[in-house]
Amino acid sequence: MASRTVCVTGGAGFIGSHVADALVAAGHRVLIVDDLSSGRKENVPAGAELHVLDIRSREAAVLVRDAGVEVLIHHAAQMDVRRSVADPVLDASINVVGTLTLLEAGRRGALRQVIFASTGGAMYGEQDYFPADEEHPARPVSPYGVAKLAVERYLYFFHVEYGFDATCLRYANVYGPRQNPHGEAGVVAIFLDRLLSGRQATINGDGLQTRDYVYVADVVAANLAALGRPGFRIFNVGTGIETDVVQLYRGLAAAVGSDRPPAHGPAKPGEQRRSCITAAKLARELGVQVTVPVAEGLQRTAEWFARMAANG
Repeated sequence: MASRTVCVTGGAGFIGSHVADALVAAGHRVLIVDDLSSGRKENVPAGAELHVLDIRSREAAVLVRDAGVEVLIHHAAQMDVRRSVADPVLDASINVVGTLTLLEAGRRGALRQVIFASTGGAMYGEQDYFPADEEHPARPVSPYGVAKLAVERYLYFFHVEYGFDATCLRYANVYGPRQNPHGEAGVVAIFLDRLLSGRQATINGDGLQTRDYVYVADVVAANLAALGRPGFRIFNVGTGIETDVVQLYRGLAAAVGSDRPPAHGPAKPGEQRRSCITAAKLARELGVQVTVPVAEGLQRTAEWFARMAANG
């Protein structure tokens, strides 16, 4: 594939930085837009250009418009579901208005394709069947999920009206190296942080609530496969396998050699009981197989967190 100028928003964060690594390795020019509110400069690969900007800012819009950006891979987001419930206006400001700011700038420049980090975990609500495919009704029950659905709809408009190619990747619960165990963290990172520091982890409720945990390398493969694909497309990126929180904790404790039991706290009100999505369409149409089993992915992630802990 010919080299392209690609802007990765959120490219100093957990998933975005892994995508940026792969793009640099493939020979693309990579611009990273990240306000470093949760991303870290040390995650940015050598060879990528870091621009410390808020996606809602005029400066970010000017960059996307004037820097020859051909592809926008959009990961920057307000990604805390609970925060979206507490402050839906802030969530929409970042996740909807921020996205539109970049899209409007891009259509005045060289932008021709958008790859959007959407959500499979929050898109379908309480599912009618398991695992959910892309035809399952979208019933998000948080402002975060509503905003992701709104952006998918806006991207369809930009495809029809302006000829953008757009791929929406609906991620399951992504985990792996570089996940931040603080703030808007995933449970894998939180548990590993507690286990490696000798503190007790807390499981909300009975711990039998399930999620679909997908390793970050599989998510990167989906992003790269979408690059240059024409049309408007939606793909789930998940394993199709449910793992409950108790199983997850036991796997991580075994990976770090800990026998410390978790505590159980009260269940979160309104928390989804089960979530699981199938990536069969991704395999069929883009040739991407989600290949990393949860046990292997947890082992890899635990080893990375252990190295970071050992290095202080």
